[in-house]
Amino acid sequence: MPDLGTTSTSSNPLPPLDSTTAANGPGTALVLGATGGVGGSVARRLRDAGWTVRALRRGMAVDQELRDGIHWQCGDAMNREDVMSAAQGCDVIVHAVNPPGYQRWNELVLPMLDNTIAAATAQRATVVLPGTVYNFGSDALPEPREHSPQRPITRKGAIRVEMERRLQHGAERGAFRVIILRAGDFFGPGAANSWFSQCLVAPGKPVTKIQQPGRAGVGHQWAYLPDVAETMKRLIERRADLPAFARLHFDGHWDASGTRMADTVRRVVLQRTGRSPRMTRFPWWVLPLGAPFVTLLREMAEMRYLWREPLHLCDTALRQVLGRDGVPHTGWEAAVEASLEFLGCLPVAMPASPTSAASAATPAAPAAPAKQPLPLPH
Repeated sequence: MPDLGTTSTSSNPLPPLDSTTAANGPGTALVLGATGGVGGSVARRLRDAGWTVRALRRGMAVDQELRDGIHWQCGDAMNREDVMSAAQGCDVIVHAVNPPGYQRWNELVLPMLDNTIAAATAQRATVVLPGTVYNFGSDALPEPREHSPQRPITRKGAIRVEMERRLQHGAERGAFRVIILRAGDFFGPGAANSWFSQCLVAPGKPVTKIQQPGRAGVGHQWAYLPDVAETMKRLIERRADLPAFARLHFDGHWDASGTRMADTVRRVVLQRTGRSPRMTRFPWWVLPLGAPFVTLLREMAEMRYLWREPLHLCDTALRQVLGRDGVPHTGWEAAVEASLEFLGCLPVAMPASPTSAASAATPAAPAAPAKQPLPLPH
């Protein structure tokens, strides 16, 4: 078994999962955050694979609704009763929820996770968490491994470390199972709030300029959201073969030069429109001016180290776990083109034939919203 980031063995190990759901077929999953990019993408992947998928949503006009093959329930991830009720009979809980508007992280993130932990404990379910790279400080760079020490230098990083600590504690005491898949900055259909969509290009507008936050020679980790969602689905399908606490890294699209992403955007736009966008630098100098007054700008400034230093996630352990099915990987140009189409920066290309349409199909994603203030990466 590859090193999956476990640090100790549970004294109260979970019994083997029921093979009828864990090994031989889909079960029931609750997805918290299904209206967001990661949660929505994973929910649709599981739905298409035959799972019964439930999701919570605040402010619904009805208590329950079956829409697009997903069982939506009116509820709030901050309300433990809502989460416990929605999780009844679930084999898996995908915890991909963030505070509304990415605000009040210090107050809301850990209580929401505690509700998931309570529900997973009651159901003996597997918790699936999308992990982030800002768990790591500079001491773990440039190639942090699953077991590398997590000494974050940002407030959000500290919260994410505490989230993983609580999940690991629960798994090691035998209360539930955990799968954490750590990835870089998201882009692609469904990733409406990301550095790609709110910095490199402007959603809903033709790409006339590309704003580059990084610098040449400093590598950066990107993750194409449809590939991440498919990987999570495959890990969920193999959860019976994983240890109670499994932490894995997703390589995705490693921009070793620090300029490949921007260069690929320019190349795709040129091929599709005949116009070459100009390159500009992200105005980092603005952030310190507004940081004392705007929390978001302060947090963005704190994340600058991830653009100044390379951080490359190695997926050796993940590839060993997934075996012959492998780790999904969409080519650079195809991934960028789909991302720009989703954001409304390029007209959607019509497939040349039914065969090519089938090969290019991805699960439906919500429409890209208008440009908003940049949140931090997932």
